[in-house]
Amino acid sequence: MGTPRRHPVRTVSSDTSPAAARIAGRFRGFLPVVVDIETGGLNAATDAVLQIAAVILRMDDDGRLGPVATHTTHVEAFEGANLDPKSLEFNGIDPDHPLRMAVPEEEALRQIFQPVREEIRATGCKRAVLVGHNAWFDLGFLNAAVNRCGLKRNPFHPFSSFDTATLGGLAYGQTVLARAVKAAGLEWDPREAHSAIYDAEKTAELFCTIVNTWDELNGFPDYSARR
Repeated sequence: MGTPRRHPVRTVSSDTSPAAARIAGRFRGFLPVVVDIETGGLNAATDAVLQIAAVILRMDDDGRLGPVATHTTHVEAFEGANLDPKSLEFNGIDPDHPLRMAVPEEEALRQIFQPVREEIRATGCKRAVLVGHNAWFDLGFLNAAVNRCGLKRNPFHPFSSFDTATLGGLAYGQTVLARAVKAAGLEWDPREAHSAIYDAEKTAELFCTIVNTWDELNGFPDYSARR
């Protein structure tokens, strides 16, 4: 692994406008938050969480959904965690790289959860719902980390999710992230793939494109009053 790439974090200000509230109506009071987790293996119970990225989404005045902020943190492997060399080769992460600036798992979760909670309050939503590509994987690792750390306040729904692999298959006939992104007319750089930030942001673009295309076909209904 080379020097870890640093990406700017775009912050979200509190917004109680009708446009902000529209997302609560659109998703029945739930806030979709795109999450990508890079790990040291495939088993959520035994393998390390190494990087988390979360993308906050908003609806604008025209009812179009789009990403507004990305939050990310590198994570220290928990004590006794498994690190599969094949997984590390796949995601390019060196857990011992001195510039990773990784934090303990509990601190990492709190760093990701805080802006999610703030956005839930700002939009009048009840809870966040994880959006992911093969969402079961990221949600499984997120829930396992929450349980390990004994956190009682998890802003994410424990089992509901939006899966862009399924949605991509429905909308474009493609279930692989790179292929679905390209089929949606979006750019894909294979050199950036398997970074939690890049994958989360591309998943966010794909999800928003699918939602906006559907809503455009239905004349962008006014969801602001529906919860």
